[in-house]
Amino acid sequence: MNRVVYILFMLLALGCKKENTVWETEWGAPLINDTLSLDNWVNDSTFTQSGNSYVLDLERTLFDLKLNELISLPDTTIQEMFIPALSISVPPGTSFAGNTIEEHVFEIEEVQLKKVILSGGYIDFKISNPLATKTFFNVSLPGVTKDGVEFLEQYEAPSASNGISGQSQNTLDLTGYELDLTGITGGEFNILQSYITVISDPNGPTVTLTPQDITIVDVTLREMTVDYARGYFGNKLISDTSDVTIELLNSINSGAIDFPAASIIFEVENGIKVSAEGLLTTVRNENALGVVVNLSSPQIGSSFNIDPAIGSWNTLTPSHKEIVFDQTNSNIETFMENLGAKNELGYQIQLNPWGNVSGGWDEIFPNSTFKIRMKANMPLSIGLDGLVLSDKFDVSFNQEPGKTRIKSGEFILETSNAFPISAAIKLILLDQNGTALHTVIGTEAMQAAQFGQFSTEHNLYVADSKLHFVLSEAVLNDLNNVKRIVVEATFNTLNPVNNMSEQMSIPFGAFLAVKLKAKLKSENVF
Repeated sequence: MNRVVYILFMLLALGCKKENTVWETEWGAPLINDTLSLDNWVNDSTFTQSGNSYVLDLERTLFDLKLNELISLPDTTIQEMFIPALSISVPPGTSFAGNTIEEHVFEIEEVQLKKVILSGGYIDFKISNPLATKTFFNVSLPGVTKDGVEFLEQYEAPSASNGISGQSQNTLDLTGYELDLTGITGGEFNILQSYITVISDPNGPTVTLTPQDITIVDVTLREMTVDYARGYFGNKLISDTSDVTIELLNSINSGAIDFPAASIIFEVENGIKVSAEGLLTTVRNENALGVVVNLSSPQIGSSFNIDPAIGSWNTLTPSHKEIVFDQTNSNIETFMENLGAKNELGYQIQLNPWGNVSGGWDEIFPNSTFKIRMKANMPLSIGLDGLVLSDKFDVSFNQEPGKTRIKSGEFILETSNAFPISAAIKLILLDQNGTALHTVIGTEAMQAAQFGQFSTEHNLYVADSKLHFVLSEAVLNDLNNVKRIVVEATFNTLNPVNNMSEQMSIPFGAFLAVKLKAKLKSENVF
């Protein structure tokens, strides 16, 4: 409705048509013809139908832990340098460097990985050959396999020339590779193995290798992303605060709203095979008037256990932990009725709070998730008692006294309302300093459905209303000084029997049809 009144005043702000004559005209024009209902929000995780009424069925994800936030492999460079102790003669086809397995450590804080499968990444090879003959480098990475085949690549480096070593660079895609990180003994973690041999050209000459001739192999693993991991994921603490702002509630100035018995559920879904401990540190909201309400309950500030998932690749089953706040264990009704525009949720999640109890068998799979969801479920039955909503709009009027002006006029709002909510609407006209110049009050309130007649067409009670907003001469004389309009609506849910505000169910199929017309008289002088 705020939008409707705003459009009307913007149309008025366009001014009047000028002609080279003097006359008075009275005209009327339809401006808005629209219908509002809740049907578009049914079954979209907001509203569902229960019998003949709507039910608020809200579910929102507040936290979603990504796999790469839990397990991240740093870029790692393995460098092997082969320096002969003495000058030696190297016949063609001679292996003159390497021939031993080397171990290299991934520096990962707290995390102890036994096995990972990569969903992406690259391995770069840079080879420096000091010999005056080309050489062949056989690079093997024990424990690094794809489809059961161990990583083994051969690269060729050109001969040195004019004292400058021959260089060779190559890159290989690591997608789908499996890394066994248990080292030579099979009992370690974060260990990558390499086995490199260097062979002189079988068809080349015999060359001399001196202590100044250094053979270098650089192997760089970069941009690795993990698809699966097994090991011990550490005692990681995740602490955060989620802020949610509901802009509509910033427009509430006063009044009260009464909700039925309701509940809010915080659900933790753990699809990772790791134990965890959770803690809700704070749940609070602040309304447009600055009133803060903290959700109080013994469950806030008390830790709770989160079981690990069970199963494996195709049988993985997440664990679920629910923290329920209702009228039996919290001030949930007071919390919701504060109509907090600013909402804040603080939480902590600690993985492996008791250490490595799995013996290095923490596991995370491609379909693993770790989420915190908020759920709210209650019949859409609300009580409104003088609830005031307002909004402000900037406007600019430009009437020229003695030439063109609006002498009188009104806006007419016709409504067909199937919601059990009435509304008294008024317009407050402000100058550039925010001072109220005039208040224009609708001649009557928009009636609630329960004061109307039963419609066989809609199978609902429907109330028809006609609201007039008369623009007095004083208002019209001050139009040029009006720089902002406040649209203020006061809502109530009245029982037609006792005329008291009570909770009312929103019937399924409820709608609000509005027609807005302008009726204006203008005077044009030239």
